[in-house]
Amino acid sequence: QCTYLEIEQAERTHAVVLSRPAWLWGAEMGANEHGVCVGNEGVWTREPVGEDEALLGMDLVRLGLERGSSAREALEVITALLERYGQGGSCKEEPVPFVYHNTFLLADRAEAWVLETAGRYWAAQRIREGSRNISNQLSIGREITAEHAGLRQHACSQGWWSGDGEFSFAEVFSLAQQPPRMEAAKARYRAGKELLRQHAGHITAETFMAILRDKASGICVDSEGFRTAGSMVSVLPQDPAVPCVHFFTATPDPSRSVFKPFVFVAGLKPTPQVRSPTFRDDPAKKIPRFQSTVDRRHELYRRHQAALELMERDQERGQKLLQTLRDLEKQGLEGMNALLGGTVAPRPEELADLFFDCVEAEMKFYT
Repeated sequence: QCTYLEIEQAERTHAVVLSRPAWLWGAEMGANEHGVCVGNEGVWTREPVGEDEALLGMDLVRLGLERGSSAREALEVITALLERYGQGGSCKEEPVPFVYHNTFLLADRAEAWVLETAGRYWAAQRIREGSRNISNQLSIGREITAEHAGLRQHACSQGWWSGDGEFSFAEVFSLAQQPPRMEAAKARYRAGKELLRQHAGHITAETFMAILRDKASGICVDSEGFRTAGSMVSVLPQDPAVPCVHFFTATPDPSRSVFKPFVFVAGLKPTPQVRSPTFRDDPAKKIPRFQSTVDRRHELYRRHQAALELMERDQERGQKLLQTLRDLEKQGLEGMNALLGGTVAPRPEELADLFFDCVEAEMKFYT
């Protein structure tokens, strides 16, 4: 059972860690036990968005992670399900529908891909070197590695492409008149590209954390309308003997949050403090949907929110708390860098408690 649709079950699914809006089944980003990472973003194209309930892009993120043991396999899972079931339905927990199509970043230890969609149609580009970002717009031009079998024919039949010359997915499928939020996304996309270019050749987990905290670029959004709700950075070593490390904030606004390390090992200690509550009569599951609201904040979220209010009220105490949180994050990073650098041997029993312990330590500072 996905957010809106029920689909056929897979015989076996992989262990996943997900950062997701609490009301739905899917995820905006996450990783699986094989070191596959997937994240998505909304996009509007010439292909009309449908309010009919289908798979959400966030459902596809989770399905790709649960069913793909490599980035390429996750991509194949997502595109096959997209072609079969389509994408659609509201992506926001509100009575007025908010609908979009999706673009995805997929990576594992060996490969990275960008996948962009318009309805059931899609194009994918394999990224062979350097860095790549996405930001609420189509960005795959002529460098298409794989595509929907009927993509070009569909573009011709709609009068969007003459069939002559090279085919550019972004040029053919982008809206001539972009919605205002996509205009803002262009500037964010360019800024993200530039920040990555400045660090080319020496990008670390810390680099990504700093980029995700960048407010001038619009990457870190702290206004209420569309606040950055969660952030994730993953380190995927090419050496399979070294574990992948995934850092999650589990709280909004990364400039005032702590990135906490998570490693897949047997016997993981559950972290209920970052699991949102469930509701028997969930307004997201009753038709018509979203007729009432419930408080979905998990324990860490609540405490973090109270701490943010304190930071705004009492600047001196706020700065002190922020420094304490940065020190906590630094400890986690140093420990993980030692693990990734091979100077410390992985101890599964310690790694099993790692994320739980970091969340507990953060909670203590909030009380």
